[in-house]
Amino acid sequence: MALNSINTNSGAMIALQNLNTTNSELQTVQQRINTGKKVGSAKDNGAIWAMSKNQSATASSLNAVKDSLQRGQSTIDVALAAGDTITDLLGKMKEKALAASDTSLNTASFNALNADFVSLRDQISKAAANAKFNGISIADGSTNSLTFLANTDGTGFTVKAQSLTLAGLGLDTTTPAFASASAAKAMISKIDTAIGTATNKLATLGTSSTGLDTHLTFVGKLQDSLVAGVGNLVDADLAKESAKLQSLQTKQQLGVQALSIANQSSSSILSLFR
Repeated sequence: MALNSINTNSGAMIALQNLNTTNSELQTVQQRINTGKKVGSAKDNGAIWAMSKNQSATASSLNAVKDSLQRGQSTIDVALAAGDTITDLLGKMKEKALAASDTSLNTASFNALNADFVSLRDQISKAAANAKFNGISIADGSTNSLTFLANTDGTGFTVKAQSLTLAGLGLDTTTPAFASASAAKAMISKIDTAIGTATNKLATLGTSSTGLDTHLTFVGKLQDSLVAGVGNLVDADLAKESAKLQSLQTKQQLGVQALSIANQSSSSILSLFR
């Protein structure tokens, strides 16, 4: 038989314990809804929290890799743009050399073609010298290769430089370009060789650019996967938490009523003294 006592109300204590448990769960659910995370700190789940922080750091550091790869793309794009200009100039130089090889030309016409040839040649030097992005060039002969970040461990993606200068194309810089029609005729084969060299170098740069594009796409997908993985670890299911919130709020109201009823049970003892 239960003991009727005004000093100890076991029913009220049990109701209070249950209400405190409900309030604690309700606080947890409200925090998850407010933050959107089921693991917001180390005390929620130390192992998951540590894992998420490590993966988040890796995902964030991939931004530096992407920036480096994009600089590489831009550096190559500038070199390719200069290369297109240079191949066009080489084509015009060949045209001038071929015209100058005509032995029927008078001196004035020959000299004019020579001057045009020299002007075009000088433009090649300027195009190669100006093919820089952020002060860096892989077309002016100043470097053998450039290495861009490829991963968070510091490993790199190396792009071999391709000199598009006159020397890099096998052309000399002497003035005048040719002194006679026969010299102009000999220059044609040199220009053909230079065009072949330039196109081969541009093809190599194009292959490197494609490699950078592919790796940049991979890094982007890797970063997205890491971010999604961290979300799977720490993000709260808001639909589930919302349903649980409704349940706990109802349970809290019932707990308050149960505690009130339990607190009133001791007053029934008064009726025994009437």
